[in-house]
Amino acid sequence: MSDLKRRLPRWLKRAVPKGNANHLTQRLVESLRLQTVCDHAKCPNRMECFARKTATFLILGPVCARNCRFCSVEHGTPHPVDPTEPERIAEAVTVLGLVHVVLTCVSRDDLPDGGADQFVHCLDALRRHCPSVSLEVLPSDFAGNFEAVDHLADSVPDVYNYNTETVPRLFPEIRGPIPNFDRSLEMFRRIKRRQPTIHLKSGLMLGLGETDDEVRNVLHQLRGAGCDSITLGQYLQPSPDCTAVRRFVPPEEFERWEAESHAIGFDSVAAGPFVRSSYRYYQQ
Repeated sequence: MSDLKRRLPRWLKRAVPKGNANHLTQRLVESLRLQTVCDHAKCPNRMECFARKTATFLILGPVCARNCRFCSVEHGTPHPVDPTEPERIAEAVTVLGLVHVVLTCVSRDDLPDGGADQFVHCLDALRRHCPSVSLEVLPSDFAGNFEAVDHLADSVPDVYNYNTETVPRLFPEIRGPIPNFDRSLEMFRRIKRRQPTIHLKSGLMLGLGETDDEVRNVLHQLRGAGCDSITLGQYLQPSPDCTAVRRFVPPEEFERWEAESHAIGFDSVAAGPFVRSSYRYYQQ
């Protein structure tokens, strides 16, 4: 493990984008008092995405009610829900000229609906001010509250994304006591039955100690539950307090997973060391 901490493999080294476009996006987000998961999760792609005037907006505050071992987002007592947030997000999207907007959130187990209503308000504001943009949501599991899932699904975003993150065996270690893999599958089945036009999406991090058979089984179960798209990327330890990387997965393995995922029947697949839920979504 000491070698993993000391040195990244060559395929995980990349140049920082040149130019000021990334600073423009960063300044606008800060001036409107918005949060991005790009910063809070220390995403390795944030400089490139900011340079392309793209960002995944983190709603419902920057403090999470959970403490997942793979995530560097601050945990503790969440902030009160801000009713002005939807309009400020719509303003940022308008100024940046985005064509696809991703909304994600911290887990809000302190709220009866887990924050589903705030997602709906944000989608309503974006449709009023930016009617041509496509809309993707990446919510929590709402702690198993299927009524909250129904409420968000009935707002019919173009894409409903919920990341499995890892294989079921590693859920207790990596994700904690609340997330449940079987419940995640039921959530996908429920959304597909209720709103069949919504494109369903999920994602996995590799390098946490999973086996090939476990990954393959998750892919088959997600597809069987109605999931249309899958992303697979390398887990990178965002802070010393988070779970350590068990293995760096080489690019050729990601290429194999991409081919296998297409063969399983996913409509869209993105697999690679730097792939994240919404990285280069315009190329997927």
